[in-house]
Amino acid sequence: MLDGKTIVLGVTGGIAAYKAAEVVRSFVKAGANVQVVMTANARQFVSPLTLQTLSGQPVCTDLFDLGLESQIGHIQVARAAHLIMVIPATANIIAKMAAGIADDYLTTVLLAATAPIVVCPAMNVKMYENPVVQRNLETLRQRGCIIVEPEAGELACKEEGTGRLAELTTILETAHRALTPGSLAGRRVLVSAGPTWEAFDPVRYISNPSTGKMGYALATVAARRSAEVHLVSGPTYLHPPLGVHLHRIVTALQMEECITGLARDMDVIIMAAAVGDYRPAEASPHKVKKAEGDLWVQLLRNPDILAGLGQRRRDGQVLVGFAAETENLVENAMQKLTQKRLDFIVANNLVNPGSGFGCDTNEVKIIRKDGSMDELPRMPKERVAGEILNRIESLLAST
Repeated sequence: MLDGKTIVLGVTGGIAAYKAAEVVRSFVKAGANVQVVMTANARQFVSPLTLQTLSGQPVCTDLFDLGLESQIGHIQVARAAHLIMVIPATANIIAKMAAGIADDYLTTVLLAATAPIVVCPAMNVKMYENPVVQRNLETLRQRGCIIVEPEAGELACKEEGTGRLAELTTILETAHRALTPGSLAGRRVLVSAGPTWEAFDPVRYISNPSTGKMGYALATVAARRSAEVHLVSGPTYLHPPLGVHLHRIVTALQMEECITGLARDMDVIIMAAAVGDYRPAEASPHKVKKAEGDLWVQLLRNPDILAGLGQRRRDGQVLVGFAAETENLVENAMQKLTQKRLDFIVANNLVNPGSGFGCDTNEVKIIRKDGSMDELPRMPKERVAGEILNRIESLLAST
């Protein structure tokens, strides 16, 4: 998602400056070009050589460097940026930005910038709560800067409160959001994800190997495109995507109730969950003890949530399903597509390496109502999500 993007990373003089090294590493790993700009105070906390090694670019520190500034380098840095991030943002740099002061390399770049600016404050809790700092942050918000709120916890000074630099995952996702066009702005998208658990006693249940990665990728990418996203998730270890409305469920019946309540107001519904087809007829209130002989469990059929959505869908609503198969992939997927009145279906063969449950990648076929099909090569699930949402956007544009 960040391939080829140039991110200017401004590092200032706070104890959280050491975390800039991991931020640089993560951006470079994601394919971005990272240009680090450091204040004089930042160099007291982390070495420019460290950040230069990780970024592969000379670190800008001196506004009067005869080499870097021979072509008015600070203006070139500002113009080349697709995104500027200040990590950590101290009370001092926030005040300078609000006042329009340009007395070093970083503040000069910031004043000359035309790219989106993300500010990640980190400081003592009392400094952060100071009305002057809050006023300066509000000034930056009004100017269009994106503020990544600090987190609460134990601070370097041993005090407790809000002021810790936001988690790396939040910072990275904010960068993605800032660089992604809001092509789904004003749209409401519902995504189901993960498995369901169907218990037959308090410690045992029937389920499947789904981890929810595909559904969470869809929710993440839809949110990056500025959609209002509702994620209905079965049990999973995944962290909820930034800014998404998360609805946690356990059983298929709970998922049906939740989705039915949300569905009518949605522009798009993507059923990526691996919903259990059956549930035990009775769930014992206590653990069933092992005894001689076999144990027989009667199973009842769960409701077909996707079929119900197809029957009740309103005009203009886009409905997408998934088909995970081990044989006759296209035939089974086409049958499901027709029976459940879908706009298209995303089919993957579970026996293919790197495709299906638990993988970070997927290899899918996108099949439409007219029988036409796009075969996508194996790729990361976020890229698969982008391809799916591209096709959904085309359907929305045609209604």
